[in-house]
Amino acid sequence: MDERQKKRLRGRGHDLKAVVIIGSAGLTAAVNAEIDIALDAHELIKLKVRVGDRNARDTTIKTICAEHKAELVQRVGNTALLYRQRPPQT
Repeated sequence: MDERQKKRLRGRGHDLKAVVIIGSAGLTAAVNAEIDIALDAHELIKLKVRVGDRNARDTTIKTICAEHKAELVQRVGNTALLYRQRPPQT
């Protein structure tokens, strides 16, 4: 994804509310399932990642991106904006 696309997605994501909040329990199977459902439904989602320090948040976000084949568009504090293109409808 190039910077032009990221800029457009940041603009779309600005007014979004966080659809998934990851708390002190961390990245559980239930949270992973909700992220997958949200990405399938919306393509662009906002997450709140409230785990540990900055390194723990970065690791959690990288894990989510890898597991869900999503791309990190933006991260500000404990909020991450993720994008995954929907598969083509058949």
